[in-house]
Amino acid sequence: MGQDQWSPGSFVPTFEHFVATESVALQEFAYLITGNREDALDAVQDALLGAYRHWDKVAAGGKAGAYVRRSIANANVSRWRKTRKETTWEDMSRVVEGGAAMPSADGVVDVMWVAEMCDQLPLKQRTAVVMRFYEDASFEEIGDVLGCSEATARSHLHRGVAAMRKNLIKGVS
Repeated sequence: MGQDQWSPGSFVPTFEHFVATESVALQEFAYLITGNREDALDAVQDALLGAYRHWDKVAAGGKAGAYVRRSIANANVSRWRKTRKETTWEDMSRVVEGGAAMPSADGVVDVMWVAEMCDQLPLKQRTAVVMRFYEDASFEEIGDVLGCSEATARSHLHRGVAAMRKNLIKGVS
């Protein structure tokens, strides 16, 4: 979902085609990273603008999706540095006061609960968790977006999942 469909040397999509096929996935990714719809839309717009300026080079590399996702993640870091505050998830009305809401009784995990758990993670861990479990990305793709090796991407994911597990255990006890 939302990962690069074009390998280097094969079909090079036009910018318009890329936006038409990837924009929804990019907006969802940005929302999960920023935790705010307006910031997500701004981040996607800025990332696409940057990609458009260098589209021939970006598309020819075969990893346009990774390039744009990395731009979104970097924009969120820059925004956070400017404001020096953590982002909060919108519409947290379903969160139990004093702690995180738990998965529902029917076994389906409450999306807002997962969003709150992700929001507690550092950005690189959050990005790795979102990409792996929401977008079904490979470690190579995660590494491309984070600008690190596959091994480091695995480490970010492992630490993120471990932190979420620890917070889950705290919330249950």
